[in-house]
Amino acid sequence: MKLSNFDFQLPPERIAQYPLDMRDESKMMVVHRETGKIEHKIFKDIIEYFDEKDCLVFNNTKVFPARLFGKKEKTGAKIEVFLLRELNHESRLWDVLVDPARKIRVGNKLYFNDKEENEVLVAEVVDNTTSRGRTIRFLFDGTDDEFNDELQKLGSTPLPKYINRTPETIDRERYQTIYAKKMGAVAAPTAGLHFSESLMKRFEIKGVDFAELTLHVGLGTFRDIEVEDLSKHKMDAEYYDIDSKAALTVNTAKKEKRRICSVGTTSMRAMESAVSAENLLKESTGWTNKFIYPPYDFHIANAMVTNFHLPKSSLVIMVCAFGGYDLIMEAYQEAIKNDYRFYSYGDSMLIL
Repeated sequence: MKLSNFDFQLPPERIAQYPLDMRDESKMMVVHRETGKIEHKIFKDIIEYFDEKDCLVFNNTKVFPARLFGKKEKTGAKIEVFLLRELNHESRLWDVLVDPARKIRVGNKLYFNDKEENEVLVAEVVDNTTSRGRTIRFLFDGTDDEFNDELQKLGSTPLPKYINRTPETIDRERYQTIYAKKMGAVAAPTAGLHFSESLMKRFEIKGVDFAELTLHVGLGTFRDIEVEDLSKHKMDAEYYDIDSKAALTVNTAKKEKRRICSVGTTSMRAMESAVSAENLLKESTGWTNKFIYPPYDFHIANAMVTNFHLPKSSLVIMVCAFGGYDLIMEAYQEAIKNDYRFYSYGDSMLIL
């Protein structure tokens, strides 16, 4: 299949700009792969599709406030710094994007101030990586907790560009899953945003098992695909971690032929990056640049929760690989016709 197969017309007003008041009251389209049936539900109805000992697989990555605004030494020019990933924990070395990049050279120092203009953080540019990319070292002598506190104070929530507004207080909580634990993502695993505390408790009471893994979502997940031949596309590597507990929970469900539901495309990519020779999930830690496109045989999950994604994105391509191209394209047209909300703060799809 070619990239152009995954294009579709999306009215701009279908792009959600704010989250709903209640996480679990978004719309949910249920797509049945075997029959082609499409149902329209509310997200909290999802519990009806799961039985005791079925398994939900969550990505527990936590979004950090990745967008900082600093000033260049001497000139005081305002510089936006977008933190991509930490390269070396001990030396506080980070991969970043800077804007405007033409003003930032190796050796420059950047100063980050709080609202009272007190100097809080200083960083030095130590390398050029791409036209906009730099490696910077934060010159900070405090503890890790103190450093993270400063990032929380100075940084803003890295909302995607298609949310056409500045981040607000609500985004600190809502652009984060309720089960987020491990800091390291620059974008939320958005399928998980629909799960509320009460819904999770109802799943527990029903006896549904949970497995948690980590995949730190990077900007590469959302990068435009620039080749028509999908086999030529290269994904940016993202860090993932699947521990023995998660592997055991998932494999128990698989051996018992239970429903295993990947909550989001990131959980799915992590699992498909850690498949054993016996087609089971293995304990694994590393970096994955796996790009899933049709045709593809999935090894672990037999159900998936996902949001509605950008045309021609790696995300909609993976969803088509899982749900079937014709059925998912039909479902997307149905979603547009029925006023579903798209993207990060949008509505959800359950594929069975």
